[in-house]
Amino acid sequence: MTLKAAKTWFLRLLPVVLFFICYYCSQFYFESYGGSRKSPQPTVSLCHNYRLQRKWESLKLNMSRKTELFLKLGDFFWREHLSAEALPYGIKGSELLLLKVLAMPSSYTMPANIERLNDAPVRGYEEDVGNKTTLRLFYPESASYNPGIHNDPDTLLALVPFKQQDLCWLKEILYDEKRVRKGFWKPPPQIWLGRASQIRVLDPYFLRLTASKLLQIPLQPHRQQKLVHPTSGILAVFVALNYCDVVHVAGFGYPESRNQKQPIHYYGKETMKSMKNSYHDLNQEALVLKRLEDQGAILYLHPHS
Repeated sequence: MTLKAAKTWFLRLLPVVLFFICYYCSQFYFESYGGSRKSPQPTVSLCHNYRLQRKWESLKLNMSRKTELFLKLGDFFWREHLSAEALPYGIKGSELLLLKVLAMPSSYTMPANIERLNDAPVRGYEEDVGNKTTLRLFYPESASYNPGIHNDPDTLLALVPFKQQDLCWLKEILYDEKRVRKGFWKPPPQIWLGRASQIRVLDPYFLRLTASKLLQIPLQPHRQQKLVHPTSGILAVFVALNYCDVVHVAGFGYPESRNQKQPIHYYGKETMKSMKNSYHDLNQEALVLKRLEDQGAILYLHPHS
């Protein structure tokens, strides 16, 4: 075959090749469904999945995405939940407490449509932070007496257990048992109006990897080292990176630590001074947030310094 004939043959074949490439990238996976009352699951593009995987791999965390966020009663004793670590990075020693807590919620899933994840109020700040909270991470000391003040009726309330007392508190609330007040750095509500059907328990997996992979802080520091845990804010970012395709951030970041009078939230009156003796490394978290922004993993909704 002459060079001219080969060129002609290639030009004739090129549209067919391009057609199949476009066809392949436009295909969708449809999950099967039965019954006339069920609607089909959302479609997912093959090329879209590929882009998301490449985006996740660009973070270089050397781990797979995990979208099962919550502990479940049904698979609680399966191998994946065997743990060599105690709270907050594992469940060792807390199994019986978790069994009782997880027996109460009627569901362990996320809504099909997730739009916003907040650990801060949105009412009164809708123009800047949105008007919907799908998932709120909390721990007993951060729980408000009435979650309905800051949340929609369908907002999921995900407990982040840092210690056994956190699970004890939730168990006592769910089963209306005698409250134990000891073991908290701030008194949690003794009466809590959170609905059992909306309560979840976040898998300690996410806090463990936020610490070890994202922030690269030791899970078991040496005696001379200060104990450091991730903030609930950076934990929420890591949870969102695992679960969501696009992560927008509003009202979260850290001012310069040298200015002790700078507020740390867009709400309330707490300043950097209140974080001086905390169990958090705010400088490291600020560096990680900047890296995630530079990599395009998170997008800020508003300009920030």
